[in-house]
Amino acid sequence: MKKRYTAALATLGLAIAGFAVPTLAGTAQAGQDAAIEAGYDQFIVTFADSATSRGLAHKGVTQVRELTSGSVVVKPSRGLGRNGTAALMNDLRKQAGVVSVEPDLIMTATSADTRYSEQWDLFEATAGMNAPGAWTTADGAGVTVAVIDTGIVKHSDLDGNVLPGYDFISDATSARDGNGRDANPNDEGDWYAAGECGGAAKPSDSSWHGSHVAGTIAAVSGNNNGIAGIAAKSKIVPVRVLGKCGGRTSDIADAITWASGGKVRGVPANANPAKVLNLSLGGSGTCARAYQRAIDGAVSRGTTVVIAAGNSNSNVSGFTPANCNNVVSVAASDREGNRAFYSNYGALIDVTAPGGEVRNETDAPGTRTKPQDGILSTINAGTTTQTTEDYKTFMGTSMAAPHVAGLVALMLGEKPLTPAQVEAALKANVRPLAGVCAEGCGSGLIDATKTIANI
Repeated sequence: MKKRYTAALATLGLAIAGFAVPTLAGTAQAGQDAAIEAGYDQFIVTFADSATSRGLAHKGVTQVRELTSGSVVVKPSRGLGRNGTAALMNDLRKQAGVVSVEPDLIMTATSADTRYSEQWDLFEATAGMNAPGAWTTADGAGVTVAVIDTGIVKHSDLDGNVLPGYDFISDATSARDGNGRDANPNDEGDWYAAGECGGAAKPSDSSWHGSHVAGTIAAVSGNNNGIAGIAAKSKIVPVRVLGKCGGRTSDIADAITWASGGKVRGVPANANPAKVLNLSLGGSGTCARAYQRAIDGAVSRGTTVVIAAGNSNSNVSGFTPANCNNVVSVAASDREGNRAFYSNYGALIDVTAPGGEVRNETDAPGTRTKPQDGILSTINAGTTTQTTEDYKTFMGTSMAAPHVAGLVALMLGEKPLTPAQVEAALKANVRPLAGVCAEGCGSGLIDATKTIANI
């Protein structure tokens, strides 16, 4: 029996009006006041040039190191609240030779991306992936990520990071490009009419799903335009496998092989083998042998395979290829850190990542539609065929998986790791979900800053 798979996606046809990202820099006093309010945990003590000693006779601190400028970094011996922080700073100022005591503030990367402040999934403390701290050292440079999906659309916030890909859809009707497999991964649209694709009751617009996934991973950052990609210096190889009504197992399996640098009969070699594969797709069933062989081959070539768990609110064990061996299976969380209502779950989940959740009155009585709680990324504005570039919020495990793929790109840009080492590091450096997931969400919510610091 032929199997067809649709993208693991719940789309939302709502865009959010953009607004400028506030500058993170403030006055020194404002930073100090914020530090006192938070109970800061490290200080820079500066001595007068004439000071004969740079020692501190204070039992409440330990010296961390001396800066080349002659200042000394000190750390309180215990956690301090607002009052304790203010008192300690005043005590240190009274020490012999001290001319200033300043909080050793933590700086984060500023972004010139005009809609970055809408990307809660990257930076919010409750349920974001904690990306800004990772960006102080990691950007994914030198790493290629294959997005095995609906293909790609032209987009000014993405084009600079897109390498040549391939169209693996073997059926010309599904491909909508007049032929079978070819070297053009352009997304021709996956729209369909009512009654098509298994007798669907309602028509469906084109999703531009692959471009949304790709933007999460590698949208161009710092370009005064749109969003920030998680691994903004990585490159995307778009691999088209999903067209009208989905895609075939055989095409997807070949795409996995080709994208990871393996040979596929009748297809030119991939000039840019990927070290990370993102598959935001799936369907019900056991792991097909064709999938497992392709995945095992990719892993043997050193490629990490990241797969969306699926959106059926069911145990992932019944959904493939997320239930295959040697993959990183990803569940989705909402903005409050709960398992998203649609996300699959269970013992085969490896980690959870932000997938967004936008509920309306039919989903949960008493709630309101909140498009800002979805995941914002790059798409096209066309309802069927391509028109102008756009951004929209989607929700789904399809959106969660590229957060993990982007983090893997950051990791591999810093250090060569095997797929097994990647998976182990992802799991070891999560943090607990802030909300509820009683059914099994893997090791926890991915934390980019912690992961990069500990690889």
